[in-house]
Amino acid sequence: MNKPFSGETSAKLGTKKKPAVVHVQTEERLKEVSAIFEENGWNFTIKLEADKPENITDLEILQNPPKTVTVEKTVGRNEPCPCGSGKKYKKCCG
Repeated sequence: MNKPFSGETSAKLGTKKKPAVVHVQTEERLKEVSAIFEENGWNFTIKLEADKPENITDLEILQNPPKTVTVEKTVGRNEPCPCGSGKKYKKCCG
């Protein structure tokens, strides 16, 4: 079932509205990870849980944001063929 449109925009990760949430196992790792967040000015919440596996997915997303994918322009049917024959693409290589 789809949720109804609320009109609210989603907050960016690492801001006050949507802080990054990280789980670590040791006090040493907690200091290390919090230093990275503070150095970059990101808002965060760190939970120290020795019995659970470490989860730093939000930190990895902030450090390596997804790259924008650009698609090459395709040749139109009625444009000159890129092979250089001088014919229209549809009559030559298309």
